[in-house]
Amino acid sequence: MSTTAELLKGAAELFPDEVVTSAHVRHLDLPFGAGRFALITLDNGFDHTKPTTFGPQSLANLNAAIDQVEQEAAAGSIVGAGITGKPFIFAVGADLKGVELLKKHDEALAIGKGGHDVFKRLSALAVPTFAYYNGAAMGGGVEVGLHCSYRTVSKAIPAFSLPEVFLGLVPGWGGCAILPNLIGAERAVSVIIENSLNQNRQLKGKQVFELGIADAIFEGADFLEQSLLWTANVLNGTTEVVRAEIDRGEAWDAAVAKGRFIADSKVHGAAPAAYRALDIIAAAKDGDLQAGFDAEDQALADLIMGGELRSGIYAFNLVQKRGKRPAGAPDKSLARPVTKVGVVGAGLMASQLALLFLRRLEVPVVLTDIDQERVDKGVGYVHAEIQKLLGKGRINQDKANRLTALVTGVLDKAEGFADADFIIEAVFEEMSVKQKVFAEVEAVAPAHAILATNTSSLSVSEMASKLKHPERVVGFHFFNPVAILPLLEIVRGELTDDASLATAFGVAKKLKKTAVLTKDAPAFVVNRILTRFMGEIQNVIDEGTPVATAEKAIEPLGLPMSPLVLLELVGPAIGLHVSETLNRSFPERFTVSPNLAAVVKAGKRGFYVYNAENGFKPELDPEVAALLVQGDSVLTEEQVRDRVLDAVAQEIGLMLEEGVVAEAQDIDLCLITGAGWPFHLGGITPYLDREGVSERVNGKKFLAPGVASVPA
Repeated sequence: MSTTAELLKGAAELFPDEVVTSAHVRHLDLPFGAGRFALITLDNGFDHTKPTTFGPQSLANLNAAIDQVEQEAAAGSIVGAGITGKPFIFAVGADLKGVELLKKHDEALAIGKGGHDVFKRLSALAVPTFAYYNGAAMGGGVEVGLHCSYRTVSKAIPAFSLPEVFLGLVPGWGGCAILPNLIGAERAVSVIIENSLNQNRQLKGKQVFELGIADAIFEGADFLEQSLLWTANVLNGTTEVVRAEIDRGEAWDAAVAKGRFIADSKVHGAAPAAYRALDIIAAAKDGDLQAGFDAEDQALADLIMGGELRSGIYAFNLVQKRGKRPAGAPDKSLARPVTKVGVVGAGLMASQLALLFLRRLEVPVVLTDIDQERVDKGVGYVHAEIQKLLGKGRINQDKANRLTALVTGVLDKAEGFADADFIIEAVFEEMSVKQKVFAEVEAVAPAHAILATNTSSLSVSEMASKLKHPERVVGFHFFNPVAILPLLEIVRGELTDDASLATAFGVAKKLKKTAVLTKDAPAFVVNRILTRFMGEIQNVIDEGTPVATAEKAIEPLGLPMSPLVLLELVGPAIGLHVSETLNRSFPERFTVSPNLAAVVKAGKRGFYVYNAENGFKPELDPEVAALLVQGDSVLTEEQVRDRVLDAVAQEIGLMLEEGVVAEAQDIDLCLITGAGWPFHLGGITPYLDREGVSERVNGKKFLAPGVASVPA
């Protein structure tokens, strides 16, 4: 039987590049004569921009600190022990870079066991233990505190979570076993399952306290001082900590059932992590923590060796790293300053863009349109949104006044754009209309101004072809809703110069968007893949497969919504328009569905109706069903799925051959940030590789071994 020290030593040898966290022990005399106290501080030696993590050597350091505190507690030289973090950071959990390197099940098991063996020593000390959540705490950072007798939290904490399920893991160092036994199963399911599957939603300090995870809450400014005063009172018996009794009856089972419903609605059984976490929570009902820890170790090891987690880590790294350093972007020193923005159009999309530029750049933004009524409506929308932000306390009155004053609308482009540095059009998706708008703008805009188009499928080069200076035209394609979806496809036209492109990337960064450089190819990245995906669904329906079968076939992917619900969100008319555009470019692969055309002609908003009797579940609209003309070729769900995935794999292969983006990683980054495709798919290419689709269609995998899979 290996000791904890041996386990961690072996794991540390597998991970030589760990950013090591030290665990300093210092002693202080508590106020009110409460006695001598040992305080462990977790610190990796970097500032808050590099948060503290737990790799094998870091766990070994904490283990050694606990050795010292354990001896002092046994000798009676301390009355209690505490653990806290460096400024702004408590600890953000296991070091995922180390997890990526693990190749064998027993190595993964050692990581789970090593964390448990260290953390649970905190609850076994001969004196009470205290966790002081002073800053960001996630995953193992939250869990180390759960092993303590008491917890305090700072009001200033911006982020507190157990995000493991989001990544394809389970909270594996005590979270699944301890949290429901501390705050009840319902609240634990909310933190572990619901928040994770809602795009890794974070808790603030106040919520941590209200949920009962922390026993006391203090202001950020003197958090540690107040926590130590409170600690002294707890140890003196002046303050009594009372926790709500846990309901271990039907409420526990109901909470687990609710968790399964949430998991089904989000991932449709496609990713195992949520279900493994729920199994452990269900079994934790009897309060046997050690059995829970053993189950966590096993689940952690199984998941670490599974494709979903590797895809999850790959996706996380794409968003956190590649998304912040876009492949192919020109040198940022070439970017020009943007001190005023022009928006052509004042419809909903244009108004959303105006609001985003206004909030992020805080420079004057001017909208234009063809009549005063539309201009007023666009400016009115932005003003109303600013008032909403003020009402929610997201901005103060001074900021609201300033932003309101910065947005204006005019009819005359010459008046509006004469001193604008960046002008974006969001008018009707028709080439002749876009070309006319750009000609009018070029005539009045300064020579250095960037002319950006929010087109979703039209050629940027063709749009710029009649201008005197086509080199300053750039595609700047946002995704709806603009405020929520992070992706921005930045399209380089044939003549776009580096300075214009660099300025576009600079603006994207200030807008806090994930920018991906794409070639000027039909429908760029997301719309091209989604249109091929949706087109194949339409094809099988047109050929004779029932709508319900076609929709259900895609459920095993665990996408955020079914294809026809997505079509409803996009709008059938827009879906039809993009398919027509792509059909003109690639008629052999992109079809125009006569049934979709009929649905659009009939003015239908989608294929489904929703009513209260069936709990607002989507039901095929009888009027749409009457419009459908189908053949007699009926496929099974599996046949539909194969056809759709083969089509997507083929299209991605062709896009990479054409150089639409630099690498498969950019395709995945686009689908994650522009279409909300899940982390457990890694976007899409890791899933296609894992399921054997890539090799079946293209004769090779998209990604090298170990990139989003277990290293060989």
